[in-house]
Amino acid sequence: MSIEDKIVKDFVKNKISFVTTVPCKQLAGVIEKIEECEDIYHIPSNKEDEGMGLCAGAFMGGKRPAIIMQNTAIGVTINTLVTLTQYYRMPLPMLISYRGELGEPVACQVEMAVHTKALLSQLNIPTYHFHKEEDAHELDKILQYTFMSNKPVAILTDASFWKGY
Repeated sequence: MSIEDKIVKDFVKNKISFVTTVPCKQLAGVIEKIEECEDIYHIPSNKEDEGMGLCAGAFMGGKRPAIIMQNTAIGVTINTLVTLTQYYRMPLPMLISYRGELGEPVACQVEMAVHTKALLSQLNIPTYHFHKEEDAHELDKILQYTFMSNKPVAILTDASFWKGY
């Protein structure tokens, strides 16, 4: 089973029925599998904070949401994470491509990588970092934790996890 299939399988197993995505080269395979999945309603977003608003609406409508995005947009989402997602205790799994580490070809991505984990920590958002495919075996438990605790959770997936930029 491909890593993309495993991720979608765990989403379905945890009854995630609404996913919004912002385009990302590393996450393109997962986004494609989400689009093909009949158990998940997929709505692409223009921006990550907009996507979080869509997830909030889906949650209030009785769905279990998730967002797929890049770490470079964490800064744009801080207000939405704090005043909407955290304030109203909404569970929100965030599958995030973690750009900007060793081998990154785009200089501006590096600067945001320096701040990503610190920002998530400052917001008290539990964060998990996937480096190897085997790390994805934790996804099911992470998703269970997210919905049990009613918290947003960040799952960072770096270039080594996706086998390159």
